[in-house]
Amino acid sequence: MLQATQLCTFFVDNIFFGIEVEKVQEIIRYQEMTRVPLAPSVVGGLINLRGQIVTAIDLRRRLDLSDRPIEQLPLNVIVRTGDETASLLVDDIGDVLEVDRDDFETPPDTFTSKVRPLIRGAYKLKGQLLLFLDVDKVIDFGDSH
Repeated sequence: MLQATQLCTFFVDNIFFGIEVEKVQEIIRYQEMTRVPLAPSVVGGLINLRGQIVTAIDLRRRLDLSDRPIEQLPLNVIVRTGDETASLLVDDIGDVLEVDRDDFETPPDTFTSKVRPLIRGAYKLKGQLLLFLDVDKVIDFGDSH
């Protein structure tokens, strides 16, 4: 019996990523952010989500990618892990995809040591590679600057 997983997909710097659908609370357009002095560079700022203050994590910086062009506004993927809510700043939203465990592979050795722990693995899809992000590790950036 094939084991399938549903992933919410998005793009960051033209790279295709996915996270578990059940960890996604909602996807919203760009929100004004309040900068946080002395916060790690991965923190894009704080957003007000219907009265709840949520930390926005810039996935480009978290994944050691180039900065987003100034004229390009990010989208917010609001995720929940345990009792924590955070926003992942992404470039574009994909679809919800169902992927088979048979297509799953461990992370390629080509990732830098800083990024490798954030990637659970990859799914080979028709014409593209889908990187499976570990949301818990992405939002736990206490040890990175």
